[in-house]
Amino acid sequence: MSLQKIGFIGLGLIGGSIVKKLHALHPELTMIATAHHAETVAEAYKEHLIINNTPCELKDFADCDYIFLCTPTKKNIEYLQQLKDVISPDCIITDVGSVKTEIHREVIRLGLEANFIGGHPMAGSEKTGLSNASETLLENAYYIITPTTKSPSPAVEELTGLVRSLGAIPLVLGYEQHDYATAAISHLPHVIAYSLVNLVRESDDENEIMKTIAAGGFKDITRIASSSPVMWENICLSNQEQILKLLDNYIHTLEVMRTNIADADSPALLDAFTAAKDYRDSITITAKGALKNVYELYLDLIDETGGIATVATILASNNLSIKNIGIIHNREFEGGVLRLEMYDGESLALAVALLKKHHYTIYER
Repeated sequence: MSLQKIGFIGLGLIGGSIVKKLHALHPELTMIATAHHAETVAEAYKEHLIINNTPCELKDFADCDYIFLCTPTKKNIEYLQQLKDVISPDCIITDVGSVKTEIHREVIRLGLEANFIGGHPMAGSEKTGLSNASETLLENAYYIITPTTKSPSPAVEELTGLVRSLGAIPLVLGYEQHDYATAAISHLPHVIAYSLVNLVRESDDENEIMKTIAAGGFKDITRIASSSPVMWENICLSNQEQILKLLDNYIHTLEVMRTNIADADSPALLDAFTAAKDYRDSITITAKGALKNVYELYLDLIDETGGIATVATILASNNLSIKNIGIIHNREFEGGVLRLEMYDGESLALAVALLKKHHYTIYER
């Protein structure tokens, strides 16, 4: 590896995971970091991930080959402005933010196009912070790379190789293309999920009948409404232009659907549902994407004492941990009494095989 020194501004889940993986791959690599909390830097130093035990000053980043901006988008832009007169001519600054247009426009304004390559690792967890970072977090996750028009080709190739070494799948896109795509497959779905949950909340009666009978299907399509409200407020405002464009298209789609239902236009409804089903069925889940994967299975279970405990024991005796468990009371359109959520795909596959071996009927969705 030709890189000698890498700096990190922010050591949260993503930044911390990159640091840990790079350290595992290249223990000789010099890495420095600063973070909002001094104890985070001290923790990273204690784990021998970085060479400084207190937060760096920005001048300490002057001789870095790469600088990773791993704070929220607005803060990344502030640091970008401060780093302009600090970095060496050959330094490459990259970020890990989920919205790219805003920071790219600031890069252009600052004249830093030759020193910046945007990045977006499409991985995450409900847990945060360095203590929850993992050197395997980015494995098989898409990592979008968004060069500027002046990013040196060798630097883009080098960053692509670095991303691949992290176990991630690099994909080079234009920054506006990235924001439009993520608005469609991540940002808009979150807006829809939050809106649908609020619609049901506002439409429910005082006995909360809707909440009581909400089935797995409703919970599946609204699961992401449990994400951080603050984070999604920031994303919606940062990617406002693309989200509004797609939201207008979605509203038009709903209006067409409403017309078809009002007109009892059976062929049009069938065509729409069939087209959606065919497209959805064509999506293969081969890597982590913008929406966090859920590794779950459903199984039939006789209502008897110790039934759930037996399932848990089968899995525990094979060193498989259950992340979440629940009884599905409304199964009008789906099979499976008991829902089990595992921590990863490998655990899910093993759980399915084990439970089938014990003659449980399994439903995977």
